[in-house]
Amino acid sequence: MAVRKAQAEWRGNLVEGRGNVEVESGIFKNSYSFQTRFGEEKGTNPEELIGAAHAACYSMALSFILEQNKFKPVKISTEASVHIDKVGEGFKITKIFLDVKGEVPGIEIKEFIKYANEAKTGCPVSQALAATPIEMKAELL
Repeated sequence: MAVRKAQAEWRGNLVEGRGNVEVESGIFKNSYSFQTRFGEEKGTNPEELIGAAHAACYSMALSFILEQNKFKPVKISTEASVHIDKVGEGFKITKIFLDVKGEVPGIEIKEFIKYANEAKTGCPVSQALAATPIEMKAELL
């Protein structure tokens, strides 16, 4: 069983505070703030980190499903757009949109979309985010 860790620290109040987030491997460490999340300040935010995790997991899951069905994907590119909106008194992630492009020799688009949908529900990150609507567009390069 694999266990992966990430750590975040926040200092100060919500609007003026600042934080740092890093992953266990040390490969990623960045700052975040109210303005990196809701404004234009450079830095990261929880939603883009969720998007990165989702896009990476989804791409791997789709590649695996294609391989299981005798296709050899050359490339799977996934962009995950995580939508955060004001809902009531707070904020909520209201939707995730996956824009998937695949370079897969010998596959028809209808079949590619079928496997792309399987990956959308089967990817471990999609499963973890199942309380949020996940939409997808899939196309071949």
